[in-house]
Amino acid sequence: MTNPVNHQPPPGDSPETAPAETAPAGTALLTDRYELTMLQAALRSGAASRQGVFEVFARHLPHGRRYGVVAGTGRLLDAVERFRFGPADLEFLDRAGIVDAPTLAFLESYRFGGSIWGYPEGDCYFPGSPILVVEGTFAEAVLLETVALSILNHDCAIASAASRMVTAAGDRPLIEMGSRRTHEFAAVASARAAYIAGFASTSNLRAACEYGVPSAGTSAHAFTLVHDSERDAFAAQLDALGTGTTLLVDTYDVPRAVRTAVEMAGPGLGAVRIDSGDLPVLARQVRALLDELGAVSTRIVLTGDLDEYSIAALGAVPVDGYGVGTSLVTGSGAPTAALVYKLVARSSGAAGAGELRPVAKRSVGKPGRGGRKWAVRHLDVHGTALSERVSLSPPETGPRDRELLVPLVVGGEVVGREAASAARARHRQALAELPPYALQLSRGYPAIPTVFEPNGEEL
Repeated sequence: MTNPVNHQPPPGDSPETAPAETAPAGTALLTDRYELTMLQAALRSGAASRQGVFEVFARHLPHGRRYGVVAGTGRLLDAVERFRFGPADLEFLDRAGIVDAPTLAFLESYRFGGSIWGYPEGDCYFPGSPILVVEGTFAEAVLLETVALSILNHDCAIASAASRMVTAAGDRPLIEMGSRRTHEFAAVASARAAYIAGFASTSNLRAACEYGVPSAGTSAHAFTLVHDSERDAFAAQLDALGTGTTLLVDTYDVPRAVRTAVEMAGPGLGAVRIDSGDLPVLARQVRALLDELGAVSTRIVLTGDLDEYSIAALGAVPVDGYGVGTSLVTGSGAPTAALVYKLVARSSGAAGAGELRPVAKRSVGKPGRGGRKWAVRHLDVHGTALSERVSLSPPETGPRDRELLVPLVVGGEVVGREAASAARARHRQALAELPPYALQLSRGYPAIPTVFEPNGEEL
């Protein structure tokens, strides 16, 4: 027996052909080749066993933005736990001649056994903020560079853009609906990052399943077009989903569709969605028409190539929510957070012997600051952030200082995992802590300076 819709055997008909459940795939090959070639050379020189400290930070914020949002930490912790070289990975590396036999032997038993500190998800960051600190041997810590940057650069960029959109929307909820505009797995990560930054829901069901992000969605234009008339399409949707559903009214003629929708659903119709046309003009016309027809509680949702600027421009228009896709999943013009992963300290002797000493490159345009960092956010008497203070020793905090780095991994064991909802709540608190001008959409400077102590240099 086959399913008449997709011509596939229904679930359970052929259990012997159903794919078996498998453990999540390893993450070790989500890396650049030079991580492994560095490892091979370091194993030969003896430097592989030196203790080291790597830090993730941004030299600048993109496009004159005033703050960044930390996101992706939870996904990174999952990736670190699964960073294993399995038999197939090792066979590939051997067959391709990428590393030698001693390096393969090292990779076969690789497990990250160091410690990681970081800014918790949802917090804000600024240029120079050490949002992740990785301590371990050079060998075990250097291998995490690519996967850490892949996750954090993407998720921080999406969350930073999403936060600005949420600010622009005010009290109106936002739906993340960009899955079809990006890679299928980037879509899931984008939905999670947007939720942390304040989006109300997502169209992506994998994000709802894996991370508990509320899901939303009703129908597209294709649903209207497959029926003989708009009236037939509305009738089918109302029969299946109830009068609280959202009807798409811009397939043909918007005013006629609105009249048909209210006629069929009554004044209790949940919402109408407008996806094209002159949105401010149409929204005002539709609101007036809904009120005239007695559907005063029916909401209006706008979608269609929105970003933070167009959302802000719609602030005076009588609508109730927005759906955002392309601009969200591409970081609204800043698809990467420009984060880097740099060695800032190492031991001087073999096998980790000797004190950690600062190291930094002196490249023109890309200078570094050596030494393991600690960071606090200094607040005024009203609880408003004044500066990000970064030091080379554990800070002596005062009553108006908030320590920013928290333990995420200790001795190879994850200790900092939390739900996306906790990061979402933290982001609300972090935004409330920033000075009001931090929320402006115009190009500007970071909302607070990053001060490097003890010399007081500002970035």
